[in-house]
This record gives sequence, structure tokens and C-alpha cells, in this order.
Amino acid sequence: MLLMLYEGAIKYMKRAKAAVEKNDIKGRGENVGYAYDIVCELNNTLDHSVGGDIAMNLEKLYLFVNDKLVEANIKNDVKPLDDAIKVFEILYAGWNEAIDKLKAEGKQKAV
Repeated sequence: MLLMLYEGAIKYMKRAKAAVEKNDIKGRGENVGYAYDIVCELNNTLDHSVGGDIAMNLEKLYLFVNDKLVEANIKNDVKPLDDAIKVFEILYAGWNEAIDKLKAEGKQKAV
């Protein structure tokens, strides 16, 4: 589920970027809104009592990304979207790698 949320956010950020490039104000606003909602949901699900520093750092990244989404929407600019996409692609890759590692460890224990 986590990876699907990241994939969705990245997809909407890329669609927003394409809308900015086409000067499609409606498309930009809709896609920025969808991405913003996903990032907010990810932020809202953080458990700081369990996640500690990791949760705190993720919260900072999510707030940074949402700031970039707002900036892109207000300024009709692709640069903030590029910044947001880069952060989410890095986070997605990290989570994907962590999940693969956990799966591999689980298979080793099962043998």
C-alpha cells in the first residue's frame, strides 16, 4: 500500500508538471491537489512514538514536498515540481529496497 501511495503521488506530480508545460491551469491544479492529498495522508499516518527520528525526518520531507507543490501551483512553475518528484523518487526507491530486503530476510529464515 505504501509503495502505491508513492507511485500515485509521483504520477500526479508528473501530470502536474506536464500541465504546467502546456499552460493547462485546470490540469495543474487538479493534479497538484491529488499529489498534495496523498502526501498529507502519508504524513498523517506517521507514528512518531514508534518511528522516532525516522518519522520526524519523513514529516520534514513531506512538509517540504507539500510546500513545493503549493509553490508550483501558485507560480505555475515546473522547478518546484521537479524538486518534489526527486524527493519522492528517492523515498520510493528507499522503501522499495527496504521491502525487498525484508522479503529476502524472511525467505532466509523460512529455509
